[in-house]
Amino acid sequence: MHGVQQANQGQQKQALTHDIVIVGGGLVGASLGCALAPLIERYGWRVAIIESNALPESAQEVSWQPSFDARASAIAEGSAQRFRQLGVWEAMRSEATPIKRIHISERGRLGATRLSAQELGVPALGHVIPNAWMGRVLHHHLQQLPIEWHCPATVAQLTPQAEGHHLILSDGNELTAALTILADGGRSGLKEQLGISSRRRSYEQTALIAHVGISQSHQGVAYERFTEEGPIALLPLPGQAMELVWTHTSGTEQARLALSDQAFLRQLQSAFGDRVGRFTRVGQRFSYPLSLITAEEPVRPGLAVLGNAAHALHPVAGQGFNLALRSVMDLAEELAQGAENQRALGDMQTLQSFERRRAQDRSNVIRFSDGLVRLFGYSLPLLPHARAAGLVGLNLVGPLRRSLARRAMGLER
Repeated sequence: MHGVQQANQGQQKQALTHDIVIVGGGLVGASLGCALAPLIERYGWRVAIIESNALPESAQEVSWQPSFDARASAIAEGSAQRFRQLGVWEAMRSEATPIKRIHISERGRLGATRLSAQELGVPALGHVIPNAWMGRVLHHHLQQLPIEWHCPATVAQLTPQAEGHHLILSDGNELTAALTILADGGRSGLKEQLGISSRRRSYEQTALIAHVGISQSHQGVAYERFTEEGPIALLPLPGQAMELVWTHTSGTEQARLALSDQAFLRQLQSAFGDRVGRFTRVGQRFSYPLSLITAEEPVRPGLAVLGNAAHALHPVAGQGFNLALRSVMDLAEELAQGAENQRALGDMQTLQSFERRRAQDRSNVIRFSDGLVRLFGYSLPLLPHARAAGLVGLNLVGPLRRSLARRAMGLER
């Protein structure tokens, strides 16, 4: 990759010393690499990123042709501000669809809550951006930094040592790191290899995700619609299209995955209603099981766990990546503070300070998203009426609604 140091294959089996090694070059790992840029320049830190997927040799030369099926994420306004700090927001926003309003309702009930960017005095409540575009912008920015890439490669073995960790890679290289960051989504098994357990609670639900075409302009409105079968979220995309996240009781999604496009659209129309007009087409459908997962030890001497490796949330509140990005920025700030105080990278005082910063924010977000799942996941006789009354009440109580919205946007913690 242009401007990025590549691991020298001739150095295989020779232990290369690094200050920081980031395991995972996805959205979280790449964001952290960007956040470390001023510290790399100031202190000359040697940083490496290990990524299992091959990256294009020269991403900036590849024409951008977004697919109708490309996965997208809802980026809160607070996250947009953080990307602005990293110097990548202007490039990201070129493919972003702003969320001007949010409409929250329950199927078959009159109650609803509406939030608007104008009411809150912000340019947008959030933005929907293709994941591939976010990754491309971040990686292009990283190409300007003296970061070493091991790609494609995975960590075959991660072993604690006196001052940090020793890593053996699948490409034959061996590295030592004063600070190792696990940002690999938790799929590698490295946490388990280190004996870091996670609290897991399955929601016994599965999210079905697809892009859908609509017959009228969405006008920048995002919808969260609670139905008897599960929440339906629709996020605005360019043109007359939206990203669908439809939560199902696990197992019931299989029948919908097998439907023809027209039959699927008819069932979606019946479940959601006509607020966005008619559903006109659907792209490829994906699904994944939903669980609440939190790592028991997010930090250890010489180690920090970020992103989905640290916490996996229900998508009902759209907070997963936004929470992870706040962790990225807080970690970079704590590392800067630790360096100013002449503490070693990986020092437990620095990492514990980082974890204290994160604990309350993480707890608040988990409680909020988990509470929504529980509130709208039960069908007790009187509960629907209470939920509807709550939605109406929340719409009437402006200060409370605005406070909740600002927290959801990552502007308050």
